[in-house]
Amino acid sequence: MMAQKQVLQESFQGQGQSIETTKSAITKMLVRTERFQTRVRKHIDENYTEFMPNHTSPDIFLEKATILGDEINELLATVGEEGLAALNDASAELAKSSKDLREILLELRVSEHILKLDDLFQCVEEAKANKDCLVVFDLMGKLRSLIYSDSTDSADVAPEVERLFQTLDCYESIKVKYHVQAHLLQQNLQERFDHLVQLNCKTFPNSKCVTLLISKDEAQLQDIVSALFQERYNPAKLCNFLLEHCIEPLILKPVSVEYNEAAKDDSHIQLTLSYSIKDQDAASALLRPNYKDVFDHFRLLLQTLSGINSNLNGTQHVFTVIGDQVKDRMLQLLVEECLIPAVPETMDEYNSSTLCADVLQFEHLLADSYLINPEVDCALTEFTKEFDTYYRNRLSARVLATAREIIQRDLQDMVLVAPNNLSANVASDPFLFPRCMISKSAQDFVKLMDRVLRQPTDKTAESTPDPLAGVVAQLLETYIDEVPKVHKKLLQSIPQQSALFHNNCQYLTHWVAQHANNGIESYPSLVKMLQSTATKHLRVQLNYQQSILMDIMSGFEFENPHTLGSTPLRLVRQCLRQLELLKNVWQQVLPENVYNSSFCELLNAFVNELVQRVFTLRDISATMASELSDLIDVVLEKGPLLYQDKHEVLQVRSWQKLQQLKTMMNASLKEFTELWCDGAGPLTANYQANEIKHLIRALFQDTDRRAKAITQIV
Repeated sequence: MMAQKQVLQESFQGQGQSIETTKSAITKMLVRTERFQTRVRKHIDENYTEFMPNHTSPDIFLEKATILGDEINELLATVGEEGLAALNDASAELAKSSKDLREILLELRVSEHILKLDDLFQCVEEAKANKDCLVVFDLMGKLRSLIYSDSTDSADVAPEVERLFQTLDCYESIKVKYHVQAHLLQQNLQERFDHLVQLNCKTFPNSKCVTLLISKDEAQLQDIVSALFQERYNPAKLCNFLLEHCIEPLILKPVSVEYNEAAKDDSHIQLTLSYSIKDQDAASALLRPNYKDVFDHFRLLLQTLSGINSNLNGTQHVFTVIGDQVKDRMLQLLVEECLIPAVPETMDEYNSSTLCADVLQFEHLLADSYLINPEVDCALTEFTKEFDTYYRNRLSARVLATAREIIQRDLQDMVLVAPNNLSANVASDPFLFPRCMISKSAQDFVKLMDRVLRQPTDKTAESTPDPLAGVVAQLLETYIDEVPKVHKKLLQSIPQQSALFHNNCQYLTHWVAQHANNGIESYPSLVKMLQSTATKHLRVQLNYQQSILMDIMSGFEFENPHTLGSTPLRLVRQCLRQLELLKNVWQQVLPENVYNSSFCELLNAFVNELVQRVFTLRDISATMASELSDLIDVVLEKGPLLYQDKHEVLQVRSWQKLQQLKTMMNASLKEFTELWCDGAGPLTANYQANEIKHLIRALFQDTDRRAKAITQIV
């Protein structure tokens, strides 16, 4: 140890120094530094503890602190670590002085740290006076990093300095001062932003006027916007204004847009939006703006606001921040309220539509403006991918809506079809549709289906389904289901309605058969459904008309055994009149063969009822027999007049039976037996033996001749 001490002393002596000299230098440095610290402490206390007026510049202290720090470092370098170890044994007092010197250096570094903060605060004030926002913003960033040590800029500050600084009484005051300055900066930036970007909205009883006035001073605007959006700015108010007063109305309402590039003596750009604020209703849906107008208005809006779209950090722009809060709602409204309603509803519109190209171009505009991220915000791209699906749905919906509108029309508005296809022609060619009347609505329905089948599909990709596949089948099913519901009461009560609906269904059946090769789905089942529907509703009306005849005939009674009276003839004439009225309604409406078969059925029911009523008599006088013959004559005379061809009445199954009944009313016993002719005569075609016997007993008195005649009826 003594040898080390001697070596050290020799080393110092070689440099012209001694231990005493080093000790003296350290002591002097401690005194000088202590005096400087006292002055700095006073400055800090006045500024951050007592808050006394102090106009001393921290630059003086910073310069002195730097000089003292350099001198202390040189002195410490002279006395190295190995030297200090030797001095610890040689001179404990000198070693203690060296440690004191290191401690005072640490305190000096803390003072220097505070002085830097003080200097930055003064620089902030100077930059604010010069209205240099970006400089103020930069200075505030440096202040924050020095106060909170939360940036790489503070990496040159020793951890011991940071730790000691944060334990000082002035630390909280410095933080408060920083937050006050930050708030003032935010407030100032907002005021200047509001001056450069003026957003106004005036509301009137039925309308609203929105004005965007943007300064053309791009340099100042960019500085303010960049500083504002990087200073923890909350853009919610700005975004809400743009969404509520600009974006939503542009999509949902007809908007009057005025764009002025030279507002306020060419110092500002102005965009004015005017639109109605009345409640939306069904009529206003028809006033939905065209998607091209919406895109054009959006371009003007983005063009007006382009001055504030500063690059904030290399990857993020102001519109990116705004987009984060408005894009979801904006894209949803664009797709649902603007683009889907703009999808074509006809093939011609589809072939000429530029909607997909326009949407992709508009999406590029939004992406280039940084309002959306096309890799994430794919709503517009997805719309273009689903465009064909939307088109098919729109086309089908429109066709079905047109079909339902046709179905609602009055069935009695009718038109004659196939005027030259008489029953004889149809009999020789079953593919002809017979002459009849149909509803004009049925004709329009067929025209609609013809248009559907004529729609060209040559531009549709092979992988794309036919946009109208299955629509014809759906149309016919809708007709079959809806017409009986819509016209239910009229079909039940008005014969002409039933006849027309019958013809309509048969007309549609004929159309389906003609277009069987056009790929109509469920062709066989559709034909069966149409035919059964036609038959069903005509059958309902036939049953109803038959019930009317039976109700009339229910009053047919023989009140006097000797004479017919007036009631039976009146009721028969009433039935014939009912049939005549029905003839006037149906004869020119139904196809001739359908009309004839329908009237044969009704007339047969009426004649059968009349014959049955006659056979209820147990005793028929000669007078009554004559009157019955006359009554039957009325039917035989009027019946053929119900048909266009009088001979059609012979198709009534009970017509010959009625003729024979008239003959029997005037026949003798001999004529009865001759007409029966041992079961081989003409009467056997329509009457049973017991019926002939009953009639003989009613017409003739009980004699041997009657008994003999009856025995011949077997």
